[in-house]
Amino acid sequence: MPLHLSTLHFVAAPVTLQEGIKILERDDYKCRYCGLDGRASFENALVMSVDFVVPRARKGKKDVNNLVACCRPCNMIKGTDVYKSFEDAKAYVLKQREELRKNWQEKTAATRAKSATG
Repeated sequence: MPLHLSTLHFVAAPVTLQEGIKILERDDYKCRYCGLDGRASFENALVMSVDFVVPRARKGKKDVNNLVACCRPCNMIKGTDVYKSFEDAKAYVLKQREELRKNWQEKTAATRAKSATG
């Protein structure tokens, strides 16, 4: 069991490798939030993980009904918030991803425009 550094208590490991593989296989290696296909490329495979729909930090259980295949970006966006349903969590994650994408596109377009005129 890993040691929680701030409390110095042992905490249960989130998910074993075997449990994680079962969840990824069940979900066909696709992020349940954004649909990223973990089998499409090596880079996609590297970012796949398993997410606790109700986070462990909020007393979420390690139960197959509370675990989903998830890419790390979606996992980070979702964070430790608790939603009424998986669909609410998915809607939040997708909305945040779209806002991040728009901001990124605006900043990269501005940078490109600067370098083209500079």
